[in-house]
Amino acid sequence: MRLQLYRGKWAATGRTNGKQWRRSLGTADRAVAERRFRDLKVEVPGDIVAAYVASYLAEKREKALPSIKAMEYAWKALEPTFGVLRPDQITRQNCQAYAKRRRKAGVRDGTVIKELGFLKAALNWARKGSQAVFEMPGAPPPRDRHITLEEFNRLLDGCLLPHMRLFCLLGWYTAGRASAILDLTWDRVDFQRGQIRLSKGEGRRKGRATVPIADRLRTALLEAQEARTTDFVVEWAGQQVRSVARGFRSACVKAKLDDVSPHVLRHSAAVRMVENGISLAEVGQYLGHTDLKVTYRVYGRFTPGHLRKAAEALG
Repeated sequence: MRLQLYRGKWAATGRTNGKQWRRSLGTADRAVAERRFRDLKVEVPGDIVAAYVASYLAEKREKALPSIKAMEYAWKALEPTFGVLRPDQITRQNCQAYAKRRRKAGVRDGTVIKELGFLKAALNWARKGSQAVFEMPGAPPPRDRHITLEEFNRLLDGCLLPHMRLFCLLGWYTAGRASAILDLTWDRVDFQRGQIRLSKGEGRRKGRATVPIADRLRTALLEAQEARTTDFVVEWAGQQVRSVARGFRSACVKAKLDDVSPHVLRHSAAVRMVENGISLAEVGQYLGHTDLKVTYRVYGRFTPGHLRKAAEALG
């Protein structure tokens, strides 16, 4: 193994089982590179975090997960800091330093938590998670942004393409996460029973419940089914839609809605149910929460008369 300058940055290079490999040390400074090189102690390419993450991402790409783009973006941010380390070299200190740099770049703590969470998941998958010590920023308070039914109708009017309108209707009436909606296939839409099963049945998935089909949604689904060309409910140009980010932003601009993301549809649906007197237990089941404490913590304040008796008891 030796130190080599490659495209303006230093890298550790070597040969394992007859195959040449190279791992960036993430710096153009020779002194810094030498320190990292001495500490790296690479014996095989798999010793460093970048190699484990590469294998993890390769498996996820094979499964064609809708979230693969988000994973790749997370790794793009993480790699310069963690890529050249061994799992056991991940400490609270470098996690704190990473979070500080991301904040300085204008990134919110919620995003930093997701990025570090991705790295932790990748190392756990590689059975190296116990060697790393992570420290996440404190969880940000739940976002209060939610939209009214009138605003939702404006959003629908802003959808220029039919698949975007169908996505928004599914987001509002199923309260499902965007990934679950984009994963949804027609075999899980049961018109006879009047239900949609957001889960694929492959095991417990976050926020993937079985929910009823509202009348307004049924009409849109029947129209979409008649025109279907794939197994996926949300499709465009004969293919599964993997991201609605651009179309959703465009619809929000036309509807004159600020600070609204696809996840706001899920949050808004829950708020509307609670404000209309639906029990938190039922709302939690609708959202697919496994722990009702989450439902109470996020949505308790939206219940009619929240803490009113407690306030009146004060005299």
